[in-house]
Amino acid sequence: MNIKTGDKVRFLNSVGGGIVRRFQGKDRVWVEGDDGFEIPALLRELVVVADKPTLIQTAAPKERPIEETPQGEELNLYIGYLPLSPKAMTQSGYEAYLINSSNYYLFFNYMHRQNNSWVSRCNGQIEPNTKIFMEEFDKEVLNELERICVQLIAFKKDKPYSLKNALSVEIRMDTVKFYKTHCFTENDFFEENALIVPVIRADVPRKELHVSEAGLKEALKSKSCADAPANVNRKPSREIVEIDLHIEQLLDNVNGLTPGDILRYQLEKFHETLSLYAAKKGQNIVFIHGKGEGVLRSAIEKELKTRYKRYDYQNASFLQYGFGATMVTVR
Repeated sequence: MNIKTGDKVRFLNSVGGGIVRRFQGKDRVWVEGDDGFEIPALLRELVVVADKPTLIQTAAPKERPIEETPQGEELNLYIGYLPLSPKAMTQSGYEAYLINSSNYYLFFNYMHRQNNSWVSRCNGQIEPNTKIFMEEFDKEVLNELERICVQLIAFKKDKPYSLKNALSVEIRMDTVKFYKTHCFTENDFFEENALIVPVIRADVPRKELHVSEAGLKEALKSKSCADAPANVNRKPSREIVEIDLHIEQLLDNVNGLTPGDILRYQLEKFHETLSLYAAKKGQNIVFIHGKGEGVLRSAIEKELKTRYKRYDYQNASFLQYGFGATMVTVR
């Protein structure tokens, strides 16, 4: 069915609809809803609603009741990125969707940072437990997405609800992931593999982990001091430094990372720590790697046997760590 400007349409994959106000490319339009906000939509996800003449004016159709879920009482919001050509990732453009996995309507504004200002890329309203198309973009504009922000106001219609604070969530994007097929994974929101970026989980806005080299050194020094019992006098060189290499202790978000990516990141932290303490002869460092399948432990032992042959290493205290840690002595 041909759709043209001014047509009244409804959405096939979510609740609502409105009037087509303008086209964006060949397969996308902006639809103005009853609230006056314009929402981008794919043509294939719209159907024209025919206005049949009638002698009696009927009441406007009611919106479909919102199906609420217990977990939906907490805000859960994601951005989903899908490649237009999954088999040609190096040339492919992308689609961006906003995913509202909550029982709340959301007024939203999706932006990117430009110098010291912000530029709105898409704004409008998204209904509870739905996803909407926001934009299509090419690889040439990926640099614009290195800093994005989503502003939100949550509410419910025609019923009491718990008040949610208005939010502004800034996110630093690792745009390199857009070039890696393995970063686009199976998910609960799309039939296709997608790069899913959490914005809010269980009412908690995403927090970025930014650790500079100076910050890492300071944290390691603080950690070593904290680990030393106050009632024991020992030489600084003999203080035990404890480094937890479990990935959840190193990164807030591991979405899109393969086991290989995780292992490489853990080994980078292993090398960074040994480099930091290379000048402290006799320094004992405990690396907590866990038992698991022994992959990280084996990788650490391999590095110690090849790159750090002079260093001594042994199983750390069984009483403290079980079989899940290795103690390295700097030589």
